[in-house]
Amino acid sequence: MTVSPLIWSLTIAFILALLAYDFFFHVRKAHVPTLKEAAIWSAAYVGIAILFGIAVLIFGGTTMGREYFAGYLTEKALSVDNLFVFLIIMASFKVPREDQQKVLLFGIIFALITRTGFIFLGAALINNFAWVFYFFGLILLFTAAKMLKPESEESHSADNFMIRIARKVFHTTDYYDGDKLFTVENGKKVMTPMLLVMVAIGGTDILFALDSIPAIYGLTQNVFIVFTATAFSLLGLRQLYFLIDGMLDRLIYLSYGLAAILAFIGVKLVLHALHENTVPFINDGQPAPVFEITTGLSLSVIVAVLLVTIIASLYSPAGKAQTAVTNARRHAENYLDPDYTHDPNERERVYQALVDEEKQIFSMDLKYRNKINDIEKIRQKVREAHRVHDEHATR
Repeated sequence: MTVSPLIWSLTIAFILALLAYDFFFHVRKAHVPTLKEAAIWSAAYVGIAILFGIAVLIFGGTTMGREYFAGYLTEKALSVDNLFVFLIIMASFKVPREDQQKVLLFGIIFALITRTGFIFLGAALINNFAWVFYFFGLILLFTAAKMLKPESEESHSADNFMIRIARKVFHTTDYYDGDKLFTVENGKKVMTPMLLVMVAIGGTDILFALDSIPAIYGLTQNVFIVFTATAFSLLGLRQLYFLIDGMLDRLIYLSYGLAAILAFIGVKLVLHALHENTVPFINDGQPAPVFEITTGLSLSVIVAVLLVTIIASLYSPAGKAQTAVTNARRHAENYLDPDYTHDPNERERVYQALVDEEKQIFSMDLKYRNKINDIEKIRQKVREAHRVHDEHATR
């Protein structure tokens, strides 16, 4: 189905309107969103994406509808995985809790811009070079294999090449001035760490696009579906961050599920490339009679893998222990950091979360607790958080 310029224009205008509304009514004034606020708006954005998919199903037909939902689910799962890295970057730079919303919205807008560029570049390559399906398939298979290897937090460190260069070339303050990118120090205009955070987020967005765009092109070559599925998967990511912040570590099998999905799509792309083959040294340049994976089968596999991954992660005793201990460490560090937030209610919320996690940890089997790396260091941080809290309480 060919999508008219009018539909393209209305869709882009609608997406821009959602981003503008998000900025002016939620992000412009720095604050920490409540769990209720994050839950309502996360549900609203998912609902908008589903309603758009239903409209595609009605007006575009079954094939387009299935392609949209398969693409949306895949991109949404990949975007949740991206939140792990965003969390590490903001923790590395110690971004105040109140200002994290603006960083996330910038990341979403930058991701939308870069991925749109990759989408049209991918479309141009596909239309002119049939062999690009082999290339996309190999990228996804390589990414899937890489996801199976355990990665430390240091591998996602914010101290990357771009940041080191920026620190050397530009004078940067050691402190934040609200959510400002520049401030005045000793009469001179200088950068704040906020700008470096956005550079780090932008750099990772480019890397994420290298995985996500080949993945969705493995499900559909309809540029409109690729664009809208990608855009709607990114919208609401800011609210989702605050909604599932603290539960991200619970999804201990997410990387395995994503690896399975990307490997499946990679195989689908290679099979499609063989079916459309024009490469001279493969089957004498002739199309090969291979099995082609249908969109319906792709959607079924993606849904099944995501369900198994989420259920296994949520009910795993090891996952529960990992989540509770990791969150206890993070909340202890945040509570001990005086610059984490200037809101006393948020500081108290962090401490109460730490107390609740301690209770949960003590109710677990000791063998799961002791498997956590640096468990003694984490216990020391928790004890220090209790000591500081008791000192404030006695004043």
